[in-house]
Amino acid sequence: MTVAGAGAVVALLAVVWAVQRGGDHDDHVVLSQDDPGVTHVHGLGIDPADGTLYAATHHGVFRIPEDGQATRVADRFQDTMGFTVTGPNRFLASGHPDFADKELFQEGRDPHLGLIQSTDAGESWTALSLLGEADFHALAAAHGQIYGYSATSGEFMVSPDGKAWDRRSRTGLVSFVVDPDDPEHVVATTETGLEASTDGGRSWQPISGGPPLAFLTWDTEGGLWGAGPDGAVHRSADEGTTWGRQGVLPGPPEALLVKGSVLYAAVSEEGIFRSTDSGRTWQLRYRDPEP
Repeated sequence: MTVAGAGAVVALLAVVWAVQRGGDHDDHVVLSQDDPGVTHVHGLGIDPADGTLYAATHHGVFRIPEDGQATRVADRFQDTMGFTVTGPNRFLASGHPDFADKELFQEGRDPHLGLIQSTDAGESWTALSLLGEADFHALAAAHGQIYGYSATSGEFMVSPDGKAWDRRSRTGLVSFVVDPDDPEHVVATTETGLEASTDGGRSWQPISGGPPLAFLTWDTEGGLWGAGPDGAVHRSADEGTTWGRQGVLPGPPEALLVKGSVLYAAVSEEGIFRSTDSGRTWQLRYRDPEP
């Protein structure tokens, strides 16, 4: 990569970093009468209850079955930032509440969802902890624990039950994944490059020579994947030490998910794409209808 090319990628990473961090609180709290649809995807997940794809967005959670028709779940418009599927019909999330949600939004309290849980595939949500305090921009459930990065405090945190938290470090992350085989091994993207922790997020070390990546996903069967802000898709066969480029997305990514042999990616202003050939080619899975 040329110096100019490297500089452009770093600039793109800075943009992704700024978007992930978010702006003023009022920018995130959504009014229910507005319905922009599936825009600005923060996370993707597959519900093992029925194999349905879900997209967590800046303006609510959407169910996207194989017919490609997106349905807003429960008429909720919360800015769903961190998002992960933990089991059949069971989701964890964070972000910012809808003004109309009188349980999760209250006057006088900062509009942060903390950690919320749904046991009915997003139809309803319950606050587990840190309501009004934490805004988890990334969440993962692995090894019987919940891992989260809160953008409000810059803390990487781990909880055994979603209620009590071990605040392990202060850092600046865009996304992170947990090794499916090692609860202490975490790989993360930052504004300046890849980093890894071998002590459960208590300390971090740069991964030298890694590609500039914005989003990561790691599945026991599918392996470790990353997508760069330029759309390049990379795979690591050695737990993040080295990476090989597999293909390219049709635009800058917003979210990345691997489930078995299938990759999913949300692409800014393009839609949601799927690859069944290790990222070499991508097929449109969902696109908002033209206005």
